[in-house]
Amino acid sequence: MSNFAANRSKIRLLGYAATIFLSSALLLVLEIVAGRLIAPYVGVSLYTWTSIIGVILAGLSLGNWAGGVWADRGASEREAGLVLAGAGIYCLLSLALLPLVGDAAQSRGLSLLSASFLLAAVLFATPAALIGVVTPLLTTLALRLDDRTGHVVGRMHALAAIGSILGTFLAGYWLIQTFGTRTVIFGAGTLLTALGLSYLRLGSKALAVAVLGGAVGTAGVVALKDGLASSCERESAYFCIRVADHSAHAPFGEARGLVLDHLLHGINHAELPELLIAPYIQALDELVRAHFGDGDARALRWLFAGGGAYSLPRAVRAMNPKAEITVAELDPAVTETARDRLFVSTEGMRILHQDARLVLQQKDDSFDVIIGDVFHDLAIPYHLVTREFVALVHQRLRPGGIYAMNLVDTFPDPKLLKAVIKTLRAEFKQVDIWMEGPPEAERVTFVITASDVDQLPDRVVAQHGIERAWHRVSDMVDRVGVPMSEIPMLTDDYAPVESLIAGLLVGENR
Repeated sequence: MSNFAANRSKIRLLGYAATIFLSSALLLVLEIVAGRLIAPYVGVSLYTWTSIIGVILAGLSLGNWAGGVWADRGASEREAGLVLAGAGIYCLLSLALLPLVGDAAQSRGLSLLSASFLLAAVLFATPAALIGVVTPLLTTLALRLDDRTGHVVGRMHALAAIGSILGTFLAGYWLIQTFGTRTVIFGAGTLLTALGLSYLRLGSKALAVAVLGGAVGTAGVVALKDGLASSCERESAYFCIRVADHSAHAPFGEARGLVLDHLLHGINHAELPELLIAPYIQALDELVRAHFGDGDARALRWLFAGGGAYSLPRAVRAMNPKAEITVAELDPAVTETARDRLFVSTEGMRILHQDARLVLQQKDDSFDVIIGDVFHDLAIPYHLVTREFVALVHQRLRPGGIYAMNLVDTFPDPKLLKAVIKTLRAEFKQVDIWMEGPPEAERVTFVITASDVDQLPDRVVAQHGIERAWHRVSDMVDRVGVPMSEIPMLTDDYAPVESLIAGLLVGENR
């Protein structure tokens, strides 16, 4: 082989290797971005990630198989260019498809599991399969230029793995929060199309022009359909963040709500911080005040596990200026949004952007009140419901203190609620469940209180704000559904929260 031919072969081998590396990186970028892209429609949970990962692995496997068969039947660089460009164009098209598929899933009342799978399959199965073709196809072509089989195959697989790792870290640590989900998807589609065109231009110029025209046309459709217009006002490392007008839910005046992914996380009134519009947030406040007595609640030390819209910390600060308030809010962008858009002043509050469990582990502080408001729809941070965490909460409460939290579950057989109650009862002497009235739907937001003293009546009437009342329903929950003896206690080693709320995940119109 002449030096010219040898050098040309080396350049082509380098091109194959770079293509495998880049396409694998872009596929994992798509996988990480997928969770955020569909979150406004189905939230973020173990089930959504399972759907995304499973669909992409299935598409990749199908593509690997097809690519190997295609290579044995004489596929060339032209076919590699076609699949890369096809994957890129489909990525662009997915931005226009997203609202159509998402709205259809919601309007048809699909369960969380079904809707998650549908969105993942429609948006990401095709590009995963097309990208999957690339590695076996280009590896086979590389073996025609280099007869060191083990060396070539090992190198290509290693580059695919390294590219995947790089794509994962880039998307999770930098791309999404820097550029936004849709821009990242658009960029990935453009790069894949450009990779495909780099192979197609070496063959049929007419085909390359046709593919380029198709990509430009698709980009135009996406732009016309507002495919690049994000539903998020801000994208952080954790959430798609929006602020929506909720003045209609207030008795008067202006009110705004914080939406994280697809879930409303509190409504704040512009003029009256003490007006708690969300029923469960008002319940948390009123139950604490009933526990201590309204007068004794003025100088308490509060720890809020989760800030969200900062509705309750804001109200406590307004009604009780002497209260000491600590908020453990994991996402700094949520705190900034509350300050900028939700009428919240955090002056005088201690704000810790850390996980609540780490705050309780690292600090020697004690508190009169600990509020648990960290559940993001059906995404349950299991490490904040286990006996180990409950014991930590118990240790940090002062004598006579109270732990109050909210929890979403089914009715009339709330298995997760029962598991949380059973776990709390292992540490606290008095654990109670509260409801405002008979549930109007299968999905219910419960409020739970835990203390070592019983100071609450069976019915607590709101003393401030909107007229509401909450009833103790602990005995009723104990009697219905699965016996408490068959409910697991939640521990760090065993906390099957998803299976306990399977009814919501599989069978409910969300």
